[in-house]
Amino acid sequence: MAADPGLNRPPVLAIDKLQVSLFTRRGVLPAVDGLSLDVAPGETVAIVGESGCGKSLAALAVMRLLPEPPARIVGGGVRFMGRDLAALSEREMQRVRGKDISMIFQDPMTSLDPVLTVGDQLIEAIRQHTEASWREAANRAVELLRQVRIPDAERRLDDYPHQMSGGMSQRVMIAMAIACGPQLLIADEPTTALDVTVQAQILELLKELQTRSGMGLIIITHDLGVVAETADRVVVMYAGRKVEEARVGALFDRPLHPYTRGLLGATPSAIRRRGGRLAEIAGSVPALSDLPAGCAFQNRCPDVFDRCRAERPALATLLPQQSAACFAAEKELSRNVAAIGA
Repeated sequence: MAADPGLNRPPVLAIDKLQVSLFTRRGVLPAVDGLSLDVAPGETVAIVGESGCGKSLAALAVMRLLPEPPARIVGGGVRFMGRDLAALSEREMQRVRGKDISMIFQDPMTSLDPVLTVGDQLIEAIRQHTEASWREAANRAVELLRQVRIPDAERRLDDYPHQMSGGMSQRVMIAMAIACGPQLLIADEPTTALDVTVQAQILELLKELQTRSGMGLIIITHDLGVVAETADRVVVMYAGRKVEEARVGALFDRPLHPYTRGLLGATPSAIRRRGGRLAEIAGSVPALSDLPAGCAFQNRCPDVFDRCRAERPALATLLPQQSAACFAAEKELSRNVAAIGA
């Protein structure tokens, strides 16, 4: 697990009640509904949840790269180092992207330009945000490829993306992301489609780069194995809302929300403990156009009761440094407190 950073320092990133809606023929759909989170310098925050829960849209909102239409920020705010990103002009935001905040996208094979060499793309990224000459940028590109452990770095500058494996392409994307020394790096499913050995190498590389630079890191993933290896703190999202947040150790030791318990129950370590049986969360994520009244997880929840169907639970601190939006968790903890006092 990542080392515990200085969390008392002002946050690099502060997301406050962010709301992103999709404007569609079926109406206005709440894709991200009131998300708040901070990232401290040197801290790794993991955002986890099933596909469609809003985690990638939240990241794109931070970068101001939402596909408009249909997506649009309709409420809340995002501040980076105290600056309101929504107040920046597009030209000012272009200076922030890639230099102060960088993002690694899900599929490196499609994120890299197939008609430009790796060197051309790295050099362009460096020169866009610095006053480096072409030769200086080329030297820096070689240095970056070495930092991300690509062998024979100088020769590989002339390679095209299709000449590289998925793992090597991901390393190139990381090199581009750290080229200008960002203070915040967002990695969206950085190990998807990579084999287990390469996944471990990529995660180790991200941790090493973070330790060296002190940057804040957001990892977006559905893989709780990735979370266990890298995160300091975890945000669990479901149907556009944050349903649990905790330090990584607390989340794995005592998950409060039934959805979090379901995700943990489907991890490989849990499968081994059950003798090879795969756990699953019954049902499916409700469509944003058909969210139920009350808790969005109610139709899949083993602990549901009447209040869950009538009211939508607010996120509340239920244990020290651990919060959840769950009436059943509140009820269980209250029962435990009463039993201790009896």
